[in-house]
Amino acid sequence: MSVVEIESEEQFSKLTSEVARTRLIALYFHTPWASPCIQMNTVFATLAGANPEILFLSVNADDHSEISELFDVSSVPYFILIRDGTILKELSGADPKEFVNALAEFSTVSTETPEKQESKAAVTSVIPEEESEEELRDRLTKLTSATSIMLFMKGTPSAPQCGFSRQLVAILREHQVRFGFFDILKDDSVRSGLKKFSDWPTFPQLYINGEFQGGLDIIKENLEDDPNFFQNALGEQ
Repeated sequence: MSVVEIESEEQFSKLTSEVARTRLIALYFHTPWASPCIQMNTVFATLAGANPEILFLSVNADDHSEISELFDVSSVPYFILIRDGTILKELSGADPKEFVNALAEFSTVSTETPEKQESKAAVTSVIPEEESEEELRDRLTKLTSATSIMLFMKGTPSAPQCGFSRQLVAILREHQVRFGFFDILKDDSVRSGLKKFSDWPTFPQLYINGEFQGGLDIIKENLEDDPNFFQNALGEQ
């Protein structure tokens, strides 16, 4: 069976409720701008073809934020395995082997068919070597420019994992600023690489139009100097 691309919240609810008591569901949250999703798209599709007993659902996290928020998805790629309305396992990041092992662990069908053997070989063939410095820099460039205002923080806006991140989220909300975010606790490569990329050692970090603005103290200072800092910064294309 092929991957089902979710087009609406209604479609998602219908599919998950219809098979909730009979099949394992594999949810895959992705975005077109996150480079790790490119390889995982292939992995997910390959495994879907070899495991017809599992329902593979693909969700664009940007287009369907209400579904992403339902599962508290804060970074992509992100995978969730569900059966009988219960979340069995959650996986963050682009690790094909980890996802394959999770499917094997919770699948009720243990027969090693030729199709499954071929899928494992295909998955192995798309597993990349460790991300190079240049590849990481390209990924960080795309991440920092994903939306006009991007916040790299510890945790999520609804559940910050440090006081500084919580304060900066509060400032953005106070000024009614729409922003994207990335939980750096979910990706060690981004967490370490962004420090060098921005030449700034701590988090949170705020980017506007792809340009690094600073951390909490710098943003506070900018707002003291210019109450319309966000509007003016957004206008500088």
